[in-house]
Amino acid sequence: MELEKLMRDQCLLVRVRGELDHHWSDLLRQGIDRELIERGAKHLLLNLEGLTFMDSSGIGVLLGRYKRITQQGGQMALCRVSSAVEKVLRISGVPKIITSYQSEAEALSRLGLAAKRRPK
Repeated sequence: MELEKLMRDQCLLVRVRGELDHHWSDLLRQGIDRELIERGAKHLLLNLEGLTFMDSSGIGVLLGRYKRITQQGGQMALCRVSSAVEKVLRISGVPKIITSYQSEAEALSRLGLAAKRRPK
């Protein structure tokens, strides 16, 4: 599993690639928690486009981060969820709890953190 972590205003954006199973769930949880503290992020956006597999431990990580973020007054969203992972999320009822968007830009906009345009 690979993680790419970026800050967009007060939002930690994490792009997850590979497989998220019991072997990798602690790495993701610890990586996100550390970044939230070190960077002072209020919101969390997970881009799951590159995620090829997720089991129940991955679901647990998502729900645990959602609980943590919302208890601190922030918001969490998912975006670009791969079709393989979307089915697992749907069966688990995650979309009823965590909103998913088609793109990072849409998610950031909905979180009130529209990506700032860079000067040309």
